[in-house]
Amino acid sequence: MSSAIVRCAWCGNDPLYQAYHDTEWGVPLHDDRALFELLTLEGAQAGLSWITVLKKRENYRRAFANFDPEAVARFGDAETAALLANPGIVRNRLKIASTIANARAFLAIQAEFGSFDTWLWSFVEGCPIDERRADIGAVPASTPLSDALSKALKKRGFRFVGSTICYAFLQAAGLVNDHTVDCFRHREVTALSSPAA
Repeated sequence: MSSAIVRCAWCGNDPLYQAYHDTEWGVPLHDDRALFELLTLEGAQAGLSWITVLKKRENYRRAFANFDPEAVARFGDAETAALLANPGIVRNRLKIASTIANARAFLAIQAEFGSFDTWLWSFVEGCPIDERRADIGAVPASTPLSDALSKALKKRGFRFVGSTICYAFLQAAGLVNDHTVDCFRHREVTALSSPAA
């Protein structure tokens, strides 16, 4: 894309970051497997930069059964040991254990509500929130919405789902449109979020 195109300031000049920003970030997401992937990666990011995790994404997909929650929920000691020895992912024992525990909690929500998507989007009554931020400095680290989601996830047994992680997840999964108003994707994502989309 031309350098004249204005993007959200956070994505900088890294081509991988720009591609993620231009095609995925903020797009309303309703696929359960993709939502489990995103929630896992956001948790893996804790204490790291998003680009670090983004560069490991394909490795994560291979290591975690393409983020099939049913498969991940069955992981035991052997799979955990293999993950801890895998240099392609963040080899943090707590984060790995949390992904397996989260898969089980994810399945419980699916069983209760029919899909994780149905449960998650109920937090915004099925309609993305367009924040219309003027600049990156206006974007908060967390909100009352992410506080509520974090509390609900923790109550259901999820780990690595603090409010800051949850807000990043809400932004990435398109429940909140935090593309700044000068970004070319703001208008496009807003259009995707409309009932007619």
